Amino acid sequence: MRKIRFTITFLAFLLCASLAWGQNPYILVLGVAQDGGYPHLGCEKECCNAAWENPELKRFVVSLALVEPSSKKWFLFEASPDMSDQIRFFRELTGGKYNYLPDAIFVSHAHIGHYTGLMELGREVMNSDNVPVYALPRMTEFLKKNGPWSQLVSLNNISLTKLEAGSGINITENITVNIFEVPHRDEYSETAGYRINTVSKNYLFIPDIDKWNKWEKDIVTEVNKVDVAFIDGTFYSDAELPGKNMSDIPHPFIVETMALFSEKAPQTKNKIIFIHLNHSNPALSNQDTINLIKEKGFEVAVQGRKY
Repeated sequence: MRKIRFTITFLAFLLCASLAWGQNPYILVLGVAQDGGYPHLGCEKECCNAAWENPELKRFVVSLALVEPSSKKWFLFEASPDMSDQIRFFRELTGGKYNYLPDAIFVSHAHIGHYTGLMELGREVMNSDNVPVYALPRMTEFLKKNGPWSQLVSLNNISLTKLEAGSGINITENITVNIFEVPHRDEYSETAGYRINTVSKNYLFIPDIDKWNKWEKDIVTEVNKVDVAFIDGTFYSDAELPGKNMSDIPHPFIVETMALFSEKAPQTKNKIIFIHLNHSNPALSNQDTINLIKEKGFEVAVQGRKY
């Protein structure tokens, strides 16, 4: 009898622990591709042909959903051109348990893959009511002063909050988002990166940066501060776009990042998940390349996966 009571008590403990763990914040990957998506408009090469022929191979533009089950809140990082599909995708992944629109949207910069989804909130589509949008100062001014985005502000479809690099914002009792600036082609705005601290895991999100050595921070140190690091994997190598001067569109090549971390401990390399993959990048569609990256201790972001 005593053994039975112990077993029941132990099972009850496991059930309670399981329910508690299930309330921890987590991230869902809603998109993994570079701004042009996959397949890419105008590309009729081998890298995109399969995806043109098979819609199941399509991948959305880079975007993350930060989910907090305990408060029933969720937050969108990047308003991509695929935002309408991604919001629908989020509802499918979460069984429709959350508000249709996110509780806030974080926009990193003014390149088309990262903010143009905001148009879906305008009166032509959702006609939303003051959806909070967080951005750094130049990005905030860009949205305020340039149409059609300024209309979203004047009609109160979105409510802008200006963030400062080096600051942090508590979006719930259990989640803090720290904002920093990274070097990128800042034609219209600066470029933000994020460190997301939750009660269970800490995340790094840098979908766009020129080169690691141009940043004032050390990427190895920053990766060591978190549990999961979603970082720029736009191009696999410099041989990816023949005839194109890659210095015009600088990004850390995946092979460069893997070399930078090659002597680091496996538990450090295992944190790195490459995201924001260009349509030409074999890490997006070639299983041999994906396997090679895994063999070296790294990961490639998977659309729809929970982290």
